[in-house]
Amino acid sequence: MGSAYFLGVKGDFCAAAAQIHRKHLLGGAVAGMNVRVAGPNGYLPDPQIVADAEAIASENGGSVLVTTDPKEAVAGADCVFTDTWVSMGEEAEYAIRSKPFWDYQVNAELMSYAKEDAIFQHCLPAYRGKEVTSEVIDGPQSVVWDEAGNRLHAQKALLTWLAGKARGDESLLA
Repeated sequence: MGSAYFLGVKGDFCAAAAQIHRKHLLGGAVAGMNVRVAGPNGYLPDPQIVADAEAIASENGGSVLVTTDPKEAVAGADCVFTDTWVSMGEEAEYAIRSKPFWDYQVNAELMSYAKEDAIFQHCLPAYRGKEVTSEVIDGPQSVVWDEAGNRLHAQKALLTWLAGKARGDESLLA
């Protein structure tokens, strides 16, 4: 595998925005990925999380890079991942809260720095024309709908397991 803008499997993963840093840094480090995260100053991951991820990555053959340069983060990536710039419930503050992130929009130009066969991921909901352009999220490199479908099955499995545990039904716990 190779690189990604925000996360990858035994490869390179690139990510942006404060919303996803922690899970991608630590999860990617455990998986031995080369994880690169880009974001504006003031929105970069907690230095302790970065230090923890670096230590874990070094034990598993991966690496961690945190930068303010989105092109550096995406360069040669296998997977480019982003998230909404404004959390649900904060939409009224969008104009102010999104201002620092415009240079991090995932568009065709930014994707051109990733590997030619790189995939694009977004955990949804996505705001076309904001954190990602329609050209990217609806394009051939996008796997957001497969990602959403996989998440649905994982959530159903978790609910089944929890229901079985609550009822003491061992057949649902295997």
